[in-house]
Amino acid sequence: MKTIINKWHSILDMSRQDYDWHQADVLEELREFEEAKGLIDKWSELSDVAYTYTRAHWSGHTDIEFPLSKTNFYVGLLYMFPKYSLRYGFYRVLGKKIDKNVKLKEVRNPNKIEKLKYIASKYNLDPEKFTEEAKKLMRKWVLLK
Repeated sequence: MKTIINKWHSILDMSRQDYDWHQADVLEELREFEEAKGLIDKWSELSDVAYTYTRAHWSGHTDIEFPLSKTNFYVGLLYMFPKYSLRYGFYRVLGKKIDKNVKLKEVRNPNKIEKLKYIASKYNLDPEKFTEEAKKLMRKWVLLK
């Protein structure tokens, strides 16, 4: 399973950060999981905990521990793979719509406008055009909602 997870993270190719950054990321997602209400929100936040934990390990920080049970880890993985893969694909398509030469590698929630503007600036794209195109594309990508 570890090999599959690491290959998947290599495909997504998010930036590797230092130990403290990854540890804080896992703890922030754990806090959001604990605050989540309802089955779907809990499961979604659990997938975020699994994602941040596996990303930390992929980044070489194997001493970071998963803060919940092993069962929770596997349940989180079930949602993690499709959720983050779909987001990754969404940004790849969005990037090509705006600039054929840009290769977006992102997995942030596209429903949050402030995150879209951050991504646009990161890739030197017009934030207004990027946000507008993202909104249009999200109407077709109904599973992102």
